[in-house]
Amino acid sequence: MDATRNAASAAKAKAQFLANMSHELRTPMTAILGFADLLIEEGDLSRAPASRVERLHTLKRNATHLMQVLSDILDLSRIESGEIDIQRAASSPVEIIAEIESVMRGTAEAKGLTFDIEYLGPIPREIRTDPVRLRQILIHTVGNAIKFTERGSVKLRVELVQPPKQPVALRISVIDTGVGISPTARATIFDAFSQGDTSMTRKFGGSGLGLTISRQLARLLGGDLEVDSTEGSGSRFELTIGVGSLDGVEMLREPSKLAAACEVLPDEDDSTRAFLERTRDTGPAARILLVEDGEDNRRLISFTLAKSGFDVSHAENGAVGVDHALAAQEAGESFDLILMDMQMPVMDGYEASRRLRESGYELPIIALTAHAMAGDRQRCLDAGCTDFATKPINRRELVQMVLGHLEKRS
Repeated sequence: MDATRNAASAAKAKAQFLANMSHELRTPMTAILGFADLLIEEGDLSRAPASRVERLHTLKRNATHLMQVLSDILDLSRIESGEIDIQRAASSPVEIIAEIESVMRGTAEAKGLTFDIEYLGPIPREIRTDPVRLRQILIHTVGNAIKFTERGSVKLRVELVQPPKQPVALRISVIDTGVGISPTARATIFDAFSQGDTSMTRKFGGSGLGLTISRQLARLLGGDLEVDSTEGSGSRFELTIGVGSLDGVEMLREPSKLAAACEVLPDEDDSTRAFLERTRDTGPAARILLVEDGEDNRRLISFTLAKSGFDVSHAENGAVGVDHALAAQEAGESFDLILMDMQMPVMDGYEASRRLRESGYELPIIALTAHAMAGDRQRCLDAGCTDFATKPINRRELVQMVLGHLEKRS
């Protein structure tokens, strides 16, 4: 019993340490990635020396890689400690595959690879699964296939199967014509921090955690992830996931037609402009209060929102934010939405959100937090927040989230 308690205590301490480390790293990384983007997008790079342009892209590429490594470590820790959050909901496998295709096709074609989706037999219109985790597995496996394939093709083959003595499952095979995997490497490829061999790590990079996380997630989704490969002749990763009950679910005999009809997310500038046009006659389209203690992040997020056409005010901590929000409400000029950082001095975002709700404030509050462990989202919601965004902030996703909440009120 003592050993069990000690192990549980150690796992909890490890998870808390990683959560704190996540906060300390993600907060400055928001500024680094955000301003790198601005330098690339806003600067007149046509006049800049080629070496300066390359340095900016190198900065962004390496910062993005660092964030991916951090995210992988956090995911592995959450899985090991049993804190991973699996949310099963009705999800369209065809739409998820279409999203993966839209994200990955450009990368494949930039390498001269063909990228195909093949459906074998009828596919259910909906299954019960966690769409976020399914996308995560597919991004990892398809990304690996493209990374390790220099010529030829990457293909996704999708089918409904029923393994012996097991429930019906969805099988997605990721097939490539890449370098393949040796028998020795196959024995350890799903182990943490393993990537075939050291020469592969040097050539292709990566933390070696993607496949470990993907297999663990696949098992949490009621399936598994297996590999079949011949060195020098490509690889085939077979992902199976549970689908839940299919009683009454429509079976698509031509799923590729639905895939072709899937819409791409609207362009950030166009969707923002359309919203502002529709609401122009009713006064300011949106007054947003940004409560953030970090000066660099305050400048970055304010710039992003102001560029999209919003009227942005800011406060440097929760106490000032509460005062600004309630004073504006009392004057009949309420902010339409609050972006609330959750880790701040004087008064943090949790307490600030609670005080606003206790004072009768009913408008949307979106939490901004560098914490990404299981339960963080729920903690924000319990404090009174309407939604949750994790640092480093993706500027397009943040604008889309803001628009989504403003649309509900317009």
